[in-house]
Amino acid sequence: MLNLKNEKIPRATIGRLSLYVQQLEILEQQGEKVISSEKLAKICGVNPSQIRKDLAYFGEFGVRGVGYYIYELKQAIKKSLGLDRIWKVVLVGVGNLGRALLRHNVLIKRGFIVVGAFDCDPFKIGEEIAGLEVMCSSNLPQKIKELDAEIGIITTPQERAQRAANYLIKGGIKGIVNFAPARITVPSHIVVEYVDFINHLFSTAFQISLNQAKGMYS
Repeated sequence: MLNLKNEKIPRATIGRLSLYVQQLEILEQQGEKVISSEKLAKICGVNPSQIRKDLAYFGEFGVRGVGYYIYELKQAIKKSLGLDRIWKVVLVGVGNLGRALLRHNVLIKRGFIVVGAFDCDPFKIGEEIAGLEVMCSSNLPQKIKELDAEIGIITTPQERAQRAANYLIKGGIKGIVNFAPARITVPSHIVVEYVDFINHLFSTAFQISLNQAKGMYS
């Protein structure tokens, strides 16, 4: 269970906390034991007061005149974010993106284990990818319960995203990460996160155009 001082935590704060964990892990691998808020802020590209404000949502951290003990801070943030446990994941849509995610070792390193891969294409069903046999999407509701999965990843084409979501919901999934370029309809208790590369490209192109208009490039 999460132990939050304030449940109304901004999404931007959650994103920064994830960044803090990643940077703290790198520092730990480099043999660092203690870090000041100023140094951590510089590494993460924020100001020290922002780090202190973000951490204040979860409790008191750091030692005055010393800084943060890296291991303890990393563990505390991971526990606060619910990352101190293993999460079982199923993936729907074994196209190029789905295959890449199945083969991406970083998921396991972050505590997310893909326990099932599903697709509706009969030519893909039965294929083995990263140690998983691709199963028919229609079996999702039953398999989710058997595999005890809590998170579903959708990497289907746009027109199949809602059907994939329906299967996941029927199986009792608690959260969905949707890579498909489509909005899906889910009950209010289902957590949904959208990952849209095109939106990020649009935003990047706009920012570059804005900088060009300001004459920031020679």
